[in-house]
Amino acid sequence: MDTTQLSERAMEIRQRFADFEKARFGKEWTKEELMQGFVVDVGDLMRLVMAKQGLRAADDVDQKLAHELSDCLWCVLVLSKMYGIDIETEFMRTMDELDGWISARMKAP
Repeated sequence: MDTTQLSERAMEIRQRFADFEKARFGKEWTKEELMQGFVVDVGDLMRLVMAKQGLRAADDVDQKLAHELSDCLWCVLVLSKMYGIDIETEFMRTMDELDGWISARMKAP
């Protein structure tokens, strides 16, 4: 599955959540509320990383870690679509920038 397919699937699920939110709460989440949810997911991810390193207790750490990483990816894909960002292009651009940055420092005296 490529990035486009992942983004399309992410948006399908986002629409299902939006429909649920409208039915349950009378409105769908805003971009800001989605970002707040993402921050919560990142906190959950941090706790699972700590558990994976033996610093916290958790059952089924590997399965929960995989789930939370996927959940975070879903948020990134949804937010990038909502803000009109071509995440695949920008990801490659950012990787090129990071590669250039580290290459320059590896050559420095």
